[in-house]
Amino acid sequence: MAFRDVAVKLISHVYWHRKDEFMYNEDTYPCWTLFAVEEGRFVYGIGEHKGEAGFGDFVICPPHVGFRRRTLEPLSFHFLQFVWLSEPSSEEATSWRGKLVIKDIERLASNYHYLKELPGWDEESTLHKQHMLSDMFRLVAIERELREDLTTETDSLMEKARKYVTDHAYGSLSMSDLAESLGLTPVQLTRRFRRAFSQTPSEFLNELRLTRARHLLEGSTLTLDAIAGKCGFENGFYLSRVFTQKMGMAPSVYRSMYRV
Repeated sequence: MAFRDVAVKLISHVYWHRKDEFMYNEDTYPCWTLFAVEEGRFVYGIGEHKGEAGFGDFVICPPHVGFRRRTLEPLSFHFLQFVWLSEPSSEEATSWRGKLVIKDIERLASNYHYLKELPGWDEESTLHKQHMLSDMFRLVAIERELREDLTTETDSLMEKARKYVTDHAYGSLSMSDLAESLGLTPVQLTRRFRRAFSQTPSEFLNELRLTRARHLLEGSTLTLDAIAGKCGFENGFYLSRVFTQKMGMAPSVYRSMYRV
């Protein structure tokens, strides 16, 4: 399905923040359902599709199909239900089930941010949420087309690198050690990672760390140094510098926006 053909209608949207566990280990839904992970990881099973999902991943379940799931750590995610405006063929539907990976996590994080901020289901908010959902699907479709010329070996190796960075993002992480473990030089790792995901490993790492920092600024009273320690930054000063460069405002200003 070419990206221009992706057309979906949002039925419902709920945001869950740091959910420790699912109420049911398996459930079914009457329409297509999307779990869009913002923070944390969980394991899933949808028919023959199974694996782990975290930030940057969508997990999509078709109607009336069992969705098995279990949290691996507190999970923040968007739960969206939708219908296709143009029903996909069986082959196309198969390509839209299970886990889908988004490379442009900066744009994805922006969509997640606005989905959280939009209040209720008034007409204007609903239209904006619909736009966010459509944009998320177009990201998947566009990226699929752009990576058609990548080899399976490159995809597989860089997926391994991406998972390693995700799993170790909030502690001490050496890109040189990662490159060596993959049989690459640091320069080769950077080039191949950028080709696969349109950003360098360091840029991807900072996105993950800043996403967690934003959540802690929004929902905790921790000091900046404490937040830095939980997000993998050396100290609060360095976190503040990176945050301000990326977000266009100091952490203190960002935090004040979430204080009533």
